[in-house]
Amino acid sequence: MKNEKNKKDVKENIIDEQNEREEILNEEEINSETSEEILDSTGEEAEELKKKLAEAEEKIANLENEKKLMQDSYLRKAAEFENYRRRTDAEQINLIKYAAEPFIIKILHVFDDFERSLNHIDEEKNREAIEKGLKLVYDKFKKVIEEQGVEKIKSKGEPFDFNYHEALMQKIAEDVPSHTVLEEIEPGYVYKDKVIKHAKVIVSQQPAADTEDSSQNSDENEKSE
Repeated sequence: MKNEKNKKDVKENIIDEQNEREEILNEEEINSETSEEILDSTGEEAEELKKKLAEAEEKIANLENEKKLMQDSYLRKAAEFENYRRRTDAEQINLIKYAAEPFIIKILHVFDDFERSLNHIDEEKNREAIEKGLKLVYDKFKKVIEEQGVEKIKSKGEPFDFNYHEALMQKIAEDVPSHTVLEEIEPGYVYKDKVIKHAKVIVSQQPAADTEDSSQNSDENEKSE
């Protein structure tokens, strides 16, 4: 009886050991499959990360290239503007420096005519011809300055105006109103709308008797009032 019981226990122990071994093998197989799945998953994520990294690096390279192109364009534009500014400054300086050139050219023609007239004075015995030549030079010169906007101030016979006239002295004149320009000593000129030279003139003055009469009349009028 005891022997049969021992055999039965041994058999059960063997079966239990086999079952444990099978469970261990099953667990190992499950762990192995899980590890493979993890490795597969990790590998896919790594590939995805590598792909994204490559795309990011490509974008960075493109941006760096665009940045370089923009910097080159900016430097070119800056250089072009600097050249334009220097050229414009030089043109403005020359414009100011040679602003009177057209006027000088016209004056030189008159100057040449006047010089030719002077050279022929000794040779010319006819006074009328000399006067005619000088008159032509004068008319030509007058036309040149009038084309530039220069006009002569009208003085003689005009009422005295301190805006245009400079009185050098006063002269008694009975037949003209007081403060009238009697004589022009030096002509004056207006350039466009600006007086560039006042006319120097002699201005009329009432006789002393007229002045006293007018002052007496003024006093009597005040007393009567």
